[in-house]
Amino acid sequence: MAGFFKSLLQRFTKPDIDWDELEAVLVTGDLGPRLAMRIVDDLKAQGRKLHGADIVQVAREHVRKILPAEVRPLTPLEGRPKVVLIVGVNGTGKTTSTAKLAKLLHDQGSKVVLAAADTFRAAAVEQLEVWSQRLGIPMVKGPPNGDPAAVCFEAYDLACRTRADFLLCDTAGRLHTKHNLMEELKKVHRILGRKDETSPHEVILVVDATTGGNALQQAREFHKAIPLTGVIVTKLDGSGKGGILVAIQQELGIPTRYIGLGEKAEDFQCFDPEKFVTELL
Repeated sequence: MAGFFKSLLQRFTKPDIDWDELEAVLVTGDLGPRLAMRIVDDLKAQGRKLHGADIVQVAREHVRKILPAEVRPLTPLEGRPKVVLIVGVNGTGKTTSTAKLAKLLHDQGSKVVLAAADTFRAAAVEQLEVWSQRLGIPMVKGPPNGDPAAVCFEAYDLACRTRADFLLCDTAGRLHTKHNLMEELKKVHRILGRKDETSPHEVILVVDATTGGNALQQAREFHKAIPLTGVIVTKLDGSGKGGILVAIQQELGIPTRYIGLGEKAEDFQCFDPEKFVTELL
């Protein structure tokens, strides 16, 4: 969301604020209609002439209240692998984010196993394989168009045998509107539950910041199918304003856990709410 608050400062330089215009700008900044209306109502209630700096200050205060004070990082379990199911629609950067998360955990000293459960897209398997070889992280893959649940099942066994801290399962990109694909995802969820009834321990949705309100709809539908525990927001370095992570937190209570700020592995980092509000927003 780099520059969004700066754009507010530049746009609203005069004290005579057009309230409809301000609300529209806040909504197009992906903060969502509910939050936009609250910010406008708060500003109106002040009953004085306002400038861009006042708008930014009030908007920041509202966003701070919605976002958690701190975000819980992924931590290992005792005596068994923590299973992380990574889901999302096509084109959000899901496979890349899975690989970057594996590197982040690996660099922190954790043992990781990858499951290439996107069996329908050869490029996804190849991409994950390149990362696994580069990092020296074991990866399990299946035959083309094979059963994704079987890949995750086998990968869990490997994670147990190697005493891995984390099993990251990269699932196929799927449109949230396709019932059969969402049912397949539920099957993966069930199969993993046979290995450990509390598994998967985390279900993280990858969304693209540039898709705006559509990302919120994706979060709604995936959350209905499989309860989500977190979000990864990618492409925050581009035209994406990032306010969508605020809208997802406000409506669904799902925290952003990691963000992608570029192509390099080091551009993937734990989400810092305060840094987001003060620097990125």
